[in-house]
Amino acid sequence: MRIKATAMALLCMASLMGTTASADPARQAMLVNTCVACHGEAGNSVGPAIPTLAGLSPNYLMGAMLAYKYPDADELEAVIDADLAFEDVEAFNRYGTIMNRLASGYTDEEIKMIAAYFSEQEMQRPEQAFDSAQAKKGKKLHAKYCEKCHEDEGREADDDTGVLAGQWAPYFLYSMADFSNGDRDMPKKMKIKLQEIQDSVGHAGFEQLANYYASITD
Repeated sequence: MRIKATAMALLCMASLMGTTASADPARQAMLVNTCVACHGEAGNSVGPAIPTLAGLSPNYLMGAMLAYKYPDADELEAVIDADLAFEDVEAFNRYGTIMNRLASGYTDEEIKMIAAYFSEQEMQRPEQAFDSAQAKKGKKLHAKYCEKCHEDEGREADDDTGVLAGQWAPYFLYSMADFSNGDRDMPKKMKIKLQEIQDSVGHAGFEQLANYYASITD
């Protein structure tokens, strides 16, 4: 009975999310148009300080938007717990001078629509300048500390983790700085891994990883 109930709940959640995302294509397009000015056509960023959204998982995108919208951790948790569509969403507080204000202007249903759209787009990895020697060191760091969660050299989004391969190097480094100085929360296991990198090679490790991910274009 429990298996049957769980299956029914998952089907209901999928139905709800599908209805939300597809019931009003014109509205979805209007919402997405407010994002592409910064994040690029179909969510493929052309600004080195701005992340590409294309191909990220719906849960990851919803978690990011909800974290920006609800800076209070207790309120954020309550919102996620109250909505079946957010059942598998993990959200960690983020600091954003612009995104906090933008996200607060969307309803939770609109956030679902935006996440659904960008998750269905194909990520186009840009050609970036990178240091080959640094990238080689970064590849080893990724294999040791990051690959378990960010699979296929950081290409995969299936585990609701951020896609690292092909993200802009400056954005990656800004993100690492936010994690390090506490402006952005993270899962406990990620915090442990970042500390291990810091203890092993220091801040240079983030530079090496940035070069490695910048070297991946396929």
